[in-house]
Amino acid sequence: MSKNSYRVIQWATGTVGKASLKYFIENPVIELVGVYVTNPDKFGVDAGDLVGLPKTGILATNDAEALIALDADCVLFAATSGPAILDPICRLLASGKNVVSTAGPFLPNKWFAADAEKIEAACRAGNSSFHGCGIHPGFSGDLLPLTLARLMNRIDCIEVTEIIDKLRNPMIYTEIMGFGADPEELLANPRRSPETYKYFYSSMEMIATGLGKEIEKVTVRLEVAKAKNDIVHPHGVVKKGMVGGQHYEWTAWVEGAPLIVYHFYWQLGTDLDPLWEEGEAKYRVVIKGDPPLECHLMGGKDADGRHPFLGLPWTGLVGCTVVPQICDAPAGVISHLNLGVVQPRGLVRR
Repeated sequence: MSKNSYRVIQWATGTVGKASLKYFIENPVIELVGVYVTNPDKFGVDAGDLVGLPKTGILATNDAEALIALDADCVLFAATSGPAILDPICRLLASGKNVVSTAGPFLPNKWFAADAEKIEAACRAGNSSFHGCGIHPGFSGDLLPLTLARLMNRIDCIEVTEIIDKLRNPMIYTEIMGFGADPEELLANPRRSPETYKYFYSSMEMIATGLGKEIEKVTVRLEVAKAKNDIVHPHGVVKKGMVGGQHYEWTAWVEGAPLIVYHFYWQLGTDLDPLWEEGEAKYRVVIKGDPPLECHLMGGKDADGRHPFLGLPWTGLVGCTVVPQICDAPAGVISHLNLGVVQPRGLVRR
């Protein structure tokens, strides 16, 4: 039976974590009971101060053991993705806390069977539930297209596209991702591994399963765009002729044909050759079939009339809004297909 309120711990307070922390402080259905941070500048800082809200009396801490020992219904786990997240997630689950993780792992997923076994064992030990989520994977690349599929008579192919202008929406890993590199060198040694699609596989498989099909294989393609002139960005300069745009494409094949295609267009402005996407930052779902369908998901306009990229805060909010359902769900790994229609609570308030 649903509870009137849920005791929640916010784990990490980067861009994603701050969005969820603000949500938890302001939502009347949630009682914030703890905040985990790793930045020494945040130790002992009131949770409200971290997000520009009135003080809450909850102080941020790096004492993981104390938080694991806390009485809480759920943890919103927003630490940086990587192998190191598995142990704390499993410890939290085994302590009896449900976990919603924006960092993954995104399950079920055949490529990470060992991770799934550890998480399922921790869920059994703590009688708890786990849900990996995000905007992509976790919403725009699976739940949204599968929902839109109900408007179709026949589906030939589903294409999901992420478009980010990294000049307007600067990110600290611009150089790490290969912007400014020699085009031929980046094509030979992509910064985003050809194996990266495996982390998104649960989303592709969710669509295929929802349509009653099985994925046979996934193919990967990368192309780059060159800067037509020097491009100055907040973290440096991309010289003329160097990489100023990247297009990653992952295609899931079903019955010998492409059924699900993920596109990622990352561009530093528009002074590029070629310029694939001139539009605003967005997620776009195109379903080819009968009748053809196209849906654009973007943030509301800023003061300058342009649409901001909200992928990171959305990642946090997708996790927040599902907390009550994950707490009320049976123990184990919970996917969108288990949840049915999520009914967010506490959002309408004056």
